[in-house]
Amino acid sequence: MLTGRLKIRNTCTMNRVEQYLLSKLAERNHKGNLRRLTTQRASIDFYSNDYLGLVSSGSLATMLGEMNGNLQKTGSTGSRLLSGNTSQIESLEAEIASFHKAESALLFNSGYDANVGLLSSIASRGTTILYDDLCHASILDGIRLSQCLHKYKFAHNDTSDLEQKMQKYKDAGPVIVIVESVYSMDGDMAPLEKLVDLCCNYSAQLVVDEAHATGVFGTKGEGLVCALQLQDAVFARIHTYGKALGCHGASVAGSNILRAYLINYARPFIFTTALPGHSVAAIACAYNFLSAPHFTNKPLHDLIDYFRHCIHKSGMEGWKDSRSTIQALVVGDNERCKELALSLQQSGLQINAILHPTVPLGMERLRICLHTFNTKAEVDRIFEILKA
Repeated sequence: MLTGRLKIRNTCTMNRVEQYLLSKLAERNHKGNLRRLTTQRASIDFYSNDYLGLVSSGSLATMLGEMNGNLQKTGSTGSRLLSGNTSQIESLEAEIASFHKAESALLFNSGYDANVGLLSSIASRGTTILYDDLCHASILDGIRLSQCLHKYKFAHNDTSDLEQKMQKYKDAGPVIVIVESVYSMDGDMAPLEKLVDLCCNYSAQLVVDEAHATGVFGTKGEGLVCALQLQDAVFARIHTYGKALGCHGASVAGSNILRAYLINYARPFIFTTALPGHSVAAIACAYNFLSAPHFTNKPLHDLIDYFRHCIHKSGMEGWKDSRSTIQALVVGDNERCKELALSLQQSGLQINAILHPTVPLGMERLRICLHTFNTKAEVDRIFEILKA
């Protein structure tokens, strides 16, 4: 029972709010999808977002240690509009903008903050927002918090469905289309070139979340938009730093007008303490790593190609079509999915089960993340266990 797993006092002494909370936890536990925190991990990482190995290798920590001798403060002391802004932050933002071929960039404390801050502020009541069905929770929350009255999802990566909605709402007011360049659960990529053409034809503005593409796509990790040379046709891009770049925070890249607007209207930017100096330095170190002459993400893409070869060779069904670091095997059942994940973990491979409601009912899956430090032998081991 749930009460046997949680340290709770006698239910008779609970207030009515706690009784409601406990009933909701019990409901989720009964369905087999209660979320829990754990620190126990298998030895081989196939679950983290550390795609370039900057965390596991200690490379970022070494670079940061060399830079931290110049840091004088442990905290930023306030929001950027009060006491928290520094020349260090503004210099980094200029570097980020240049790296991603944008006019300007604005730092946020996380990818979640960046999406919520951007999307909750840029739409008026008369704006129409069209967003992909598989957009991340932070995008959905940003849309919900906006003043926009016209919010419609389109079928995942379905440009025909999107165009039908663009035709329907083209005269209603400004139109904003929101997608992810690489989707976090399926690992597939948005058809950015087609999306850019549609937005051009219907005078819509395109917003692209590059969370899982930053560091992975583009010769220097600039993201998928730059890799396809579409940066001038995209209204705003969100680059997050807690994934391939191995640190924390995010930025919104776009025009000077957009940056000035966000400084004035994005509540997660205005009403929060600025990133501390060591976080800003960590982001700067990550960009220095990407900008170095010796940097290449080709070994990562070679491993992705090998993984896709193994899928084809195995004949196993249920794999999502992905050319990114995220590979997903749809199992379609919470308990079966957890059993498969446990078998892999007991063999030393940390691969997690992604359950409903994180993914739609019937789409429960194993989510496998590939990294520069993974080997072909480790990939072979995954398929050996799954086939067994």
